Amino acid sequence: MTFRERYMAGKTDFDEIYTLTEKWNFSDETCTLREYLGLTADEEDIWISESDEALEEYLNKEKNRRIFFTDLDGTLLNDEKKITEKNRKALEAIQEKGHVIVLSTGRALPSAKRQAEELGLIGQDCYIVCYNGGQIYDTEKDALIYKQTVPMEEVRRVFDEAREFGISIQTYTATHILTEQDNEDLHTYVQIQKLPYRIVEDVVKALEEEPPKILALNYRDPGRIREFRSYMEPSCQGKLDLFLSHAALLEFVPAGVNKGNAVRFLCGYLGIPVEHSVAAGDAENDLTMIQAAGIGAAMCNGEDFLKEAADYITRADNNHDGVAEILEKFILN
Repeated sequence: MTFRERYMAGKTDFDEIYTLTEKWNFSDETCTLREYLGLTADEEDIWISESDEALEEYLNKEKNRRIFFTDLDGTLLNDEKKITEKNRKALEAIQEKGHVIVLSTGRALPSAKRQAEELGLIGQDCYIVCYNGGQIYDTEKDALIYKQTVPMEEVRRVFDEAREFGISIQTYTATHILTEQDNEDLHTYVQIQKLPYRIVEDVVKALEEEPPKILALNYRDPGRIREFRSYMEPSCQGKLDLFLSHAALLEFVPAGVNKGNAVRFLCGYLGIPVEHSVAAGDAENDLTMIQAAGIGAAMCNGEDFLKEAADYITRADNNHDGVAEILEKFILN
């Protein structure tokens, strides 16, 4: 462990930095002092431009910083896709204390960004994990900091298999839903997500780059989605990961992409110990996030297997301030 990791974990005091600096000065280390100590670029800048005391004060503030990952539908939002006033105030309270908020969703980035804007979660210390971990977006810098994509040959194969199976299937550009079918499932999804769409003859030819995910959907008969999952899993092993984000929605993402890996990546990127993370969710696609976070909280309205894996189960559901309950217990207390 580096000095920073030990300090953040409460395993050493600040004075160790002087001992280690002296050791580095007389060593054959090829890395920089910042790398040797594990400091971030911002921390190094404070140390150089200000003082030892300023760095210690900054590290102490960072030591108490928490990061909150929350699913949207069925978790932060109620059944009407709105946020309750108590949930909103709880988010504002953790923002005021300097904690990080991450909207972690299976939604496409344009839909997630619009939701973040409506919630006032754009700017410093606000991030979006979208496409179930396929992309991570910094709302302050208006930039992706992580991106994974589905190979074109897999896009074509899954679309062809879905057509044969009689399942609606779609993928995404940076701005649109892209599909080869115009049907009721598509229009139901568009109404919920409020995304523009294009119907094309061949999605592979229409895509300018590899997409972040593929989505199979059947609102009329969700049982067919489970059947399609069982049918596709053997041929997708090692290539794509499959999971449900809703009873009617089957996600196809690059192998290894999930919300749990997004937790680990973003904690590392921000220099926040995973132990200082709290996550909230309700569905299968939230399972890895619940398992990866320091505290994994399942909504009482969530899937039973998610509750079994959680560190905490809310008493209140998504319609009655369940997220506020989590924040008050684990971050605002």
